[in-house]
Amino acid sequence: MDKPAVTYELLHKDKTTGARRGIVHTPHGDIQTPVFMPVGTQATVKSLAPEELKEIGAQIILSNTYHLYLRPGHELVKEAGGLHKFMNWDKPILTDCGGFQVFSLSDLRTISEDGVEFRSHLDGSKHFFSPEKVMKIEEALGADIIMSFDECVKYPETYEYTKNSMERTTRWAKRCKAAHKNTEKQALFGIIQGGFYEDLREKSAKDLIELDFPGYAIGGISVGEPKEEFLKMLYFTAPLMPENKPRYLMGVGTPDYLIEAAIAGIDMCDCVLPTRIARNGTAMTWNGKVVVRNATYERDWGPIDKECDCYACKNYTRAYIRHLIKANEILGVRLLSIHNIYFLTKLMERVRIEIEHDNLENFKNEFYKKYYGTKE
Repeated sequence: MDKPAVTYELLHKDKTTGARRGIVHTPHGDIQTPVFMPVGTQATVKSLAPEELKEIGAQIILSNTYHLYLRPGHELVKEAGGLHKFMNWDKPILTDCGGFQVFSLSDLRTISEDGVEFRSHLDGSKHFFSPEKVMKIEEALGADIIMSFDECVKYPETYEYTKNSMERTTRWAKRCKAAHKNTEKQALFGIIQGGFYEDLREKSAKDLIELDFPGYAIGGISVGEPKEEFLKMLYFTAPLMPENKPRYLMGVGTPDYLIEAAIAGIDMCDCVLPTRIARNGTAMTWNGKVVVRNATYERDWGPIDKECDCYACKNYTRAYIRHLIKANEILGVRLLSIHNIYFLTKLMERVRIEIEHDNLENFKNEFYKKYYGTKE
């Protein structure tokens, strides 16, 4: 078999946890892992230019199949030369399959063995996603890593429904693999489902591994369940994933979940969190969350985070950023977005160093004490 477009190189395993330090090799460059991936849903990380993301240290960004299919359309993106050229980003890109959005944003969706019929959240128009159609869209978008079409079940969900859904997701994965042609330039990852049932997760992982994807993701956790449920399923599922391939945990971006993911042996995580909370006037700092829009910062002439050297912290005060957020000025959101993505990028850089020194568990405890005022 030809070498896949994306491969994983293991550099070091943490001696005290399941964490691993590695490199994901892609057609658009290498990604040092574990990594946090900022989300650029509509071919842009909200309010930030690609050049700024590079300055921040972002190694790979995500974009969304569902949104780009509806607007501007995958054919237009293909005409532009693919997402990389369209948005002027020459580093790796991952596109998710649109499954999560179809199930969370669309009204009146109908699931069948063939695929999903849904109405656009933009104008109510009818559309149909099948595994084959999703592959066609993702190939047109041209990302380095593409995801197979899956159903993300809600929490909580019955065993029976989750089992049927997981089995259909596996059949869809098989169809995605058969339909995906551009294997030299794109790697198709399989998504392990099974809700919060260990036997279903195990079956999903086993069946998908047999299909021999170049990488694997855990989908359908971090969907509103209690933290202990999340951790239980994460620590159960991660070891089932092949050691010689990238491991991706979908939709996770809080500092505690990112550290737990790394400890479990995950390589890649993504989330809209840093830019979403920026729009609410919230910053993540090494000493916990700071809600900059609060009155307490009205006359605070210090930076968002004294321990941070991002552009926002080097140049602006909490008082000024608070004013911008209160006045609904775009610059306020931009500065907090720069800071939050920089913070998570630096956090993962630190996590990689701690893994190299077999010290991630100790770092976690120190970090939690500062960030949450606790070890938990």
